[in-house]
Amino acid sequence: MSPPDDRPEGFRRVCVALREAGHADAPVWLEVAARTSQEAADALGVSLGQIAKSVIFRRKADDAAVLVVTSGDRRVDEKRVAAITGPIGRADADFVKARTGFVIGGVSPVAHLQRPVTLIDRELQRFEIIWAAAGHPNGVFRLTPQQLSQLTGAPVHDVVQVA
Repeated sequence: MSPPDDRPEGFRRVCVALREAGHADAPVWLEVAARTSQEAADALGVSLGQIAKSVIFRRKADDAAVLVVTSGDRRVDEKRVAAITGPIGRADADFVKARTGFVIGGVSPVAHLQRPVTLIDRELQRFEIIWAAAGHPNGVFRLTPQQLSQLTGAPVHDVVQVA
């Protein structure tokens, strides 16, 4: 089934990518925008940790996008990420949109305009079911941490701050 034509392009792109990958759960369009992990958790009625938040950095060596997907209740440790990817810096909204095709608050782990360097944080493994952004602040999709690894082809690392 195709996504409705009245939905934003990023959401439609994620719908197509998930369908082509054989993912069983189609993206859901929320009635409210969920630009933060807490807003998404509240809208879905799930725990904050079940939100697979996407954080984009800019790799200094080649200006590549570095995507870190972690639990909504954790903070990314930039030093841990840099130890794997090389030095990184903050990515502004224009960089995120140009590299991924998504706005901040709707960055999906799949269907990027340019394939990012992707890391998945081990903390997501705490949950049986997680929810990720589907290309727009109103779009989300359901999956397991294992499906996230399969869809992205990304390695799992410990890349969050230790409490």
